[in-house]
Amino acid sequence: MNIWHFIEVLGFVFGIVGVWLTLKENILCFPIGIVNVIASFFLFFDQKLYSDVIQQVVYLILLTYGWYTWKKKIGKPDIGISNSSFQFLSVHLMAAAILSLIMGGLFSRFTDASVPYIDSAATALSFLAQYLIARKRIENWLLWMVVNVTYISIYFYKGLYLYSILFLIYLALAVLGYKQWKSKLSTEAHH
Repeated sequence: MNIWHFIEVLGFVFGIVGVWLTLKENILCFPIGIVNVIASFFLFFDQKLYSDVIQQVVYLILLTYGWYTWKKKIGKPDIGISNSSFQFLSVHLMAAAILSLIMGGLFSRFTDASVPYIDSAATALSFLAQYLIARKRIENWLLWMVVNVTYISIYFYKGLYLYSILFLIYLALAVLGYKQWKSKLSTEAHH
């Protein structure tokens, strides 16, 4: 097994465990996610997926923020799953669209990036989805569904077949996460 395959396997395993723990609202999703991020950073740099490289740096910040936010609530009332307002989502989705166009343009013009615009769009939406996880907003799962379908295609195109499978599993977990969080949100609303 060469080093890149080992790193891909490491990212694969920690990625699945991290998302599963997020679905279960377990705070260990954050340190497990950080291991996935570090492995993915090196793998994506090797594959010239520069938006994904930047994404891993931002994920590190967002995972740390989420870990802090969830940890701060230990021993206090839970943050609780909630819905985002239409205005909140509109503003943040517009920001993600602008960011994806800027990043795609820069990577297209100044680097040898592979699929710069598609990769940048998935990256910008990933930032928003990860932020929504830290805030326990249910819409994070819907964004992850879109992101995961996009990444399945990108990674298959790049020959990162294990990561294509990983994102197929992420897609299934996002559907499951949405259903579970929606059920919990409905139950809490009735109490």
